[in-house]
Amino acid sequence: MNQLTYGNINDKVVSSMEPPGKSWMASMVLIFGALSMGIFAWAIQIRHGLEWSGINHPIAWGVYITNFVFWIGIGHAGTLISAVLYLVRAPFRNSIYRASEAMTVFAVMTAGLFPLIHLGRVWFAYWLMPYPNQRDLWVNFKSPLLWDVFAISTYVSVSMAFFILGLIPDLAAVRDESKGLKRMLYSIPALCFRGTNHQWLHYMRGYLLFAAIATPLVFSVHSIVSWDFAMSSLPGWHSTIFAPYFVAGAIFSGCAMVLTIMIPLRRAFPGFKEIIKVKDLEGMAKMIIFTSLIVTYAYIVEFFMAYYSGAKYERALFWFRPFGEMSSFFWVMVTCNCIVPLAFFIKKIRTSIPALFVISLLVNVGMWLERYVIVGTSLAHGFAPFAWGSYQFEWAEIWITIGSFGWFFMWFFIFVKIMPSIAISEMKETLTPPFRKKK
Repeated sequence: MNQLTYGNINDKVVSSMEPPGKSWMASMVLIFGALSMGIFAWAIQIRHGLEWSGINHPIAWGVYITNFVFWIGIGHAGTLISAVLYLVRAPFRNSIYRASEAMTVFAVMTAGLFPLIHLGRVWFAYWLMPYPNQRDLWVNFKSPLLWDVFAISTYVSVSMAFFILGLIPDLAAVRDESKGLKRMLYSIPALCFRGTNHQWLHYMRGYLLFAAIATPLVFSVHSIVSWDFAMSSLPGWHSTIFAPYFVAGAIFSGCAMVLTIMIPLRRAFPGFKEIIKVKDLEGMAKMIIFTSLIVTYAYIVEFFMAYYSGAKYERALFWFRPFGEMSSFFWVMVTCNCIVPLAFFIKKIRTSIPALFVISLLVNVGMWLERYVIVGTSLAHGFAPFAWGSYQFEWAEIWITIGSFGWFFMWFFIFVKIMPSIAISEMKETLTPPFRKKK
């Protein structure tokens, strides 16, 4: 294995942006196939209505809102890694933060589709926006659904600005390594960055400022998403623990998705194995252990609060979750989120690439099921037994969910080929500077 130098870091990253090969094209065929499934199912649903989904009375929220919360949660790891870990100078951050930032942007773009899909009549989507209009329809500013609009739009704006700012020095490096039309195209987003002392000074100040601004968003955005549930009076939702519980769960699922993305990326480009080291992936595994323990603690506290409160509705709901008709989803969730990550306490497992990949996939499954259990069980068993119902997702919801993964990975695969997926400038900071030889 060759030792990393300033020059070969450039070469390895720029070589990953060469014209796509057969494996990339084959992957894109599969991705477009998944995306086509989602588009087809959505078109059928628009034509025939939400009767093609499993949504019913009393379960007005289902797979679509589950997907919305899941994808918003996935996006949190990117901001955490790029902003919070930058402020604390975590050593394992440098090689993985660029791809995780891109993941944040694409995950929020995916999440934004599901309020439109859940709306049914998507041509009325502009009604969701809080603005004065000729219909004299003023939105309810006390509703947490409206808080989502402001929180998520702020989050995606800051995340995209932070992402683009971080790209500038690396785009300049790609520009300098390129020739002809490619050089001209990359010179535009590089914004005349030449790496002078004056430019680096202002760049680092701006980057530090954005990191400080983005850090509160990690904790605020998913707290506000949790209030979509906690501000209601339904059993299982009306809880003060939801904000920290959702934030920890978002970071947990986001870190797992980072591993799910980075491990194939590391394998796809052999030069990346020297940049994305096993110790970097091990650092993410340790974060998964930490957040898994928080999520497990939150599960236990939820059941304790339901029992200790003496509220019969809460007790009934939390008995229904593990022993009712949706109990299989609950126990798979507990297995994937609470038991499986404990394997990372063993160093041999958390430094094994196949084990990291498999466990990250299981965590993603478990966190999707967590949102599904929270949404479905509380709506299915509310206060009045005569209004209880059940939920069974239909093929259209499954296809649209598959399509959302196709949409996400389509953008990520395009990003890998047109932008540097590893931060060139920050990887160089980890190297020992070359010293002049003594005469």
